[in-house]
Amino acid sequence: MYTWCMSATTTASGGRGRGGRERILAAAARLFAVQGINATGMEQVAEAAPVSKRTLYVHFRTKSDLVIAHLQDLASSGATLESVLTREDIPPRERILGLFDQPVPEAAPVRGCPFIDAAAEFPDPDSAVHSYAREQKLRMVELVTALVTELGCREPAALAEQLVTLADGAASRAMVLGEADYGRHARTAAETLLAHALAG
Repeated sequence: MYTWCMSATTTASGGRGRGGRERILAAAARLFAVQGINATGMEQVAEAAPVSKRTLYVHFRTKSDLVIAHLQDLASSGATLESVLTREDIPPRERILGLFDQPVPEAAPVRGCPFIDAAAEFPDPDSAVHSYAREQKLRMVELVTALVTELGCREPAALAEQLVTLADGAASRAMVLGEADYGRHARTAAETLLAHALAG
């Protein structure tokens, strides 16, 4: 499970100078983690980066552009729920169960899945942010479907939907309850589903 926490998103160096885009993304990630996307203003991001508002809008014309870039940055960093699914150094079954393993963050808020969080803050299904979040969630089920097919599971498409529903549900409950390791409960259920799908 992915925990959207400050320690996982502060990757760019502070201070003025070069790397404005990277500083903007790092500042946005910190602010989004602490106070949410909609509660974070563009001026706040510019001040925290620190960059001028002009520089901010050169890199990100709208708030939606910034949010999508933030989500893309998370996806490419390997710090999301889905990242374990593409690790070729891990067997397929362990990749699937890796969805439910979550390191406990140090003094950082548990934020669950960033794509679910973003979709909730941009509820219009036609908005750019919601659409991007939906694409990532559809990609997640495609990756799991490929893995359970490789394992030889029965009805792989249905099983994949069940597994990603478990993973997303566990991520959401982890956020609500503030328990980063909540995925252990869903992992047990996922193991049962896999064993049943592979039986006989």
